[in-house]
Amino acid sequence: MRSLERHRDVGAYALGVLDEADAFRFEDHLMECPRCAAHVTEFGSTTRQLMLYRRATPRVVHPMAQPGPRLLDRLLGEVAARHRARRRRLLYAVAASVVFAVAGSGIAMTMEGDKEPVRVTATDERSGVWAQVTTEDEAWGSEVELKVKDGAGPRACRLIAIGHDGSEQTVTNWNVPHHDARENTMHGSSAMHADQIARYELRTADGEHLVTLESR
Repeated sequence: MRSLERHRDVGAYALGVLDEADAFRFEDHLMECPRCAAHVTEFGSTTRQLMLYRRATPRVVHPMAQPGPRLLDRLLGEVAARHRARRRRLLYAVAASVVFAVAGSGIAMTMEGDKEPVRVTATDERSGVWAQVTTEDEAWGSEVELKVKDGAGPRACRLIAIGHDGSEQTVTNWNVPHHDARENTMHGSSAMHADQIARYELRTADGEHLVTLESR
C-alpha cells in the first residue's frame, strides 16, 4: 500500500471497517505519521455516533443498510452544535458567578452537568507510564480526557474503556513522539456511562499493556 493510500485509510480505520491485514499495516503507518494519529482521534465522536445509530436501528431495517452521506453530515453538525452549546453554558456560568460575587451573596455557581467528573490517576512501575483520565457523563455516554507521560516512544497507543460486563471500547488513539516524556493531552468518548466503566487500560497498537486505571 502506497503512503498516500495509507493516509486515505484513516477514516476507514477509525470506523473499524478495514480488514485485519489492512488494519495491521495501517497501525504500522500510525507509528510514523502524527498527522494520521491526530485524525484518528478526531474521528472518535463520529465513530461513537455511528455506533449509537447502529444500536438504535430497528430490526426491520435490512442488516446491510448503512448510514449515508447525509446522515454523516447531520451527525457532524450535531457534534459541532453540542460543542457550541457547552461553550455557551460555560460563559453563562462565569457571568452568573460574577453577578453573584458583586451582589455579595457569597453563592458559588457552577454548571458542570448533573454529575461531577470522575478523575483517576495511575503509574505503572514496569512501563513507567503515568496517566490521568477524567470522565464526564453525557446523555449519550461519556466524554473522556486523557493526560499521559510516556518517554518510551515512538509508538502508537490507544486508551481502552472496559465495562463491568467485560466489553471493551477504544476511547482514543495517539502517537507517542520519540523519547518525549512531556505530558500530552488527548480527548475521546465512549458510549458507556462513567458508572458502567470498570477500568481503563493504555495499550500499544500491538496490544502491549502500559498502565491500568481503576474507575471509582
